[in-house]
Amino acid sequence: MAMIWDTDRDEHLARHGVTIAQAEEALADPDRVVFIPDYKSKSGRSIRTIGFSSSFGDVLAVFTVQFEGDVYGLTAFRADKRDRGHYIEGGY
Repeated sequence: MAMIWDTDRDEHLARHGVTIAQAEEALADPDRVVFIPDYKSKSGRSIRTIGFSSSFGDVLAVFTVQFEGDVYGLTAFRADKRDRGHYIEGGY
């Protein structure tokens, strides 16, 4: 399934120093950790994926949401200490 990024996401991700290509690398990481729903989500709709991006050179937290059968990219940024721990441990 292809990821959909709305037109404003390039600029939004750039504020975090991340590109769409880097976020997609993290989403494709075979060692990624996925939380459905995101453990910090208030709505329970967002998905948190923690994965490594080789072109970014670090672990990213990438946030997506499913809507009407499509997956939309919301944001991504360098993983914090907690997410980095989840990645190293392979989940909870």
